[in-house]
Amino acid sequence: MSVLYDPRDPANVADPFPILGRLRDEDPVHHSDILGGWVLTRHGDVRDALKDTQLSADRITPFLNHLPPEERESIANLGGMLQRWVVFMDPPRHTQVRALMNRAFTSNALAALEPKIDAIVNGLIDDMLDKDGDADFIADFAYPLPATVIAIIIGVPPEDIDRIKAWSDDLATFVGSALETPDKRDRAESSVRAMTAYFKDIIAYRRKHPPEESTIIDNLIAAEEHGAVLDEATLVASCVLLLFAGHETTTNLFGNGLLAMLRNPDQLTQFQADPAMTNSAVEEFLRYDGPIGAMPRVTTEPYTIGDVTLPPGERVFCMVNAANRDPAVFRDPDRLNLKRPANRHIVFGFGIHFCIGAPLARLEGRIGFPALLRRLADIEQTGDVTWNDSMVLRGLQRLPIGFANRL
Repeated sequence: MSVLYDPRDPANVADPFPILGRLRDEDPVHHSDILGGWVLTRHGDVRDALKDTQLSADRITPFLNHLPPEERESIANLGGMLQRWVVFMDPPRHTQVRALMNRAFTSNALAALEPKIDAIVNGLIDDMLDKDGDADFIADFAYPLPATVIAIIIGVPPEDIDRIKAWSDDLATFVGSALETPDKRDRAESSVRAMTAYFKDIIAYRRKHPPEESTIIDNLIAAEEHGAVLDEATLVASCVLLLFAGHETTTNLFGNGLLAMLRNPDQLTQFQADPAMTNSAVEEFLRYDGPIGAMPRVTTEPYTIGDVTLPPGERVFCMVNAANRDPAVFRDPDRLNLKRPANRHIVFGFGIHFCIGAPLARLEGRIGFPALLRRLADIEQTGDVTWNDSMVLRGLQRLPIGFANRL
């Protein structure tokens, strides 16, 4: 008998792992009428699906093609932009655009960012300490840190972050497959129009006034001007994607990671006493309750998993957080172990679509978490948390905390 899985259930939103564990054990290739697709939960199945070219990353075109013409027209800007996001592209187009975007995340580029990230981290902690021991960790640290960093990388003014955040939140309801936000299409369409106009203005200005130190916008402009790889619409879409993806996942890494430690105080105490465990701690945060819940794919031809064959055109939800607690791969998977060795999580994906910003997210985590634990004492949760409405993005809207100054 199939497991009854309702991703809209508040209990499953707050803690999806018990029901995902049942699916993994009892119904690992689960058909969901609610989601209109198949749910994969085993590590091997998820990993194989993510790397298999029989499964397309383009879930936008089939969605648009199934809409009545008037509905498709009502979100024309949204659909057109998302079709130009590299995360929804298949080769060969994916290969071309990804090669350009990779330039922003080279090891040399990231090394140059380290002192800037460290300064932002400590500035945000200074601001939290000015709040007399109470803060919303998401609003006061987990969001502004990666948002400011990605703004620097792309080359947009940090003072624009608040309005970019508002647009990004609206876009996240659609991209993240929100299940309880009925107006998500309208909100996302409106914000995409605003973001398109914003980046067109910035691009036009940068064409006339190139800076002494190039940012990724300048690199993408140069690529657009010297070849047919990018048109202006793809250039704009790539900027929006980097801003969106560059902060959403890292915000969730910090929020989910701190909450996991607060719920496992022995691990918090260990980490405070031994900052040398930072690398393994960050990887464990990513595995234990990672920033991505699911990575959707679409079958392009018959696709067989065990004794189940899916026909072409089926949506497949690769539940990476479920895969990352598969006992076939991870010992004692439901336990937070910040010293876990050989952590083979797949929260950043697998194959050609492996997250382009993974090195940056890891770097921010490796700088941010030790600084927080070094400077804040007696950290505690002081109120209820609120989770985002999203199938794809796993993260908190708010995490109220109390703390004292260590210094």
